[in-house]
Amino acid sequence: MKSEITPQEYEAFKSFLQEACGILLGENKQYLVKSRLRRILEDNQMHSLGALVEHLRRPGRSPLRELVIDAMTTNETLWFRDNHPFRILSDMLLPEFAERGGSQPIRIWSAACSTGQEPYSIAMAVDEFKRQKPGKLRNDVRITATDISRSVLEVARRGEYEMLAIGRGLSAERQKSFFTASGNGGWQIRPGIKSMVEFKELNLLERYMLGKFDIVFCRNVLIYFSAELKKDILTRIHATLNPGGYLILGASESLNGMPHLYEMVQCRPGIIYRKK
Repeated sequence: MKSEITPQEYEAFKSFLQEACGILLGENKQYLVKSRLRRILEDNQMHSLGALVEHLRRPGRSPLRELVIDAMTTNETLWFRDNHPFRILSDMLLPEFAERGGSQPIRIWSAACSTGQEPYSIAMAVDEFKRQKPGKLRNDVRITATDISRSVLEVARRGEYEMLAIGRGLSAERQKSFFTASGNGGWQIRPGIKSMVEFKELNLLERYMLGKFDIVFCRNVLIYFSAELKKDILTRIHATLNPGGYLILGASESLNGMPHLYEMVQCRPGIIYRKK
């Protein structure tokens, strides 16, 4: 790859990335693009970002498209991230849905799930709730986890993690309860937790055919989108929620300008949003 990215090349790549997956690159991020795409350009004998964009714009689905999106997507994740959303789930939402009764499963969507730590953390929280309060929650809980990246979904579906990944946010007690040591030095999530989660490939910019949900976790992904795309995604998530369903965003994300769709619920600590 040549040493400098021209302003025209950078603008063309910014436009492609936003159209493909919604990520809005800021100004002066050329260094980030160069560092993340250098290997792809070298492996495919391309000497400039412009040549890559030209290839990606050709008709048909190029295998490079997924590689580029994977490289530019931040798959930073850990177990029970920020902690309070999972306490809200256990202390407020699961008891509420238990009181509602009915025979329908409680459906939870983990959007932009990366390598699976969030949906598996949700499943662990559900399992702990059922063990701590036996008979309280009679409904099945089904978790749908989605991401745009096939490669991270493959990791998530395997449910096997290296010790370094296990140590990021997971207590020794939970490691012992929910994982078994695998033969190659990793840790395999137990079948009872794994079976609660179904993983699907999904681009948040596209129409969703996932059915209806009671709770949606959409955390730490909207910060990468433009205000217009964020509003569009939140409107479509609203349409997927059952009446009285809840949306949980990331710690640095908020819902502005949509009071007709969502009602803010203060949880101390944390804020969630109820569908109107």
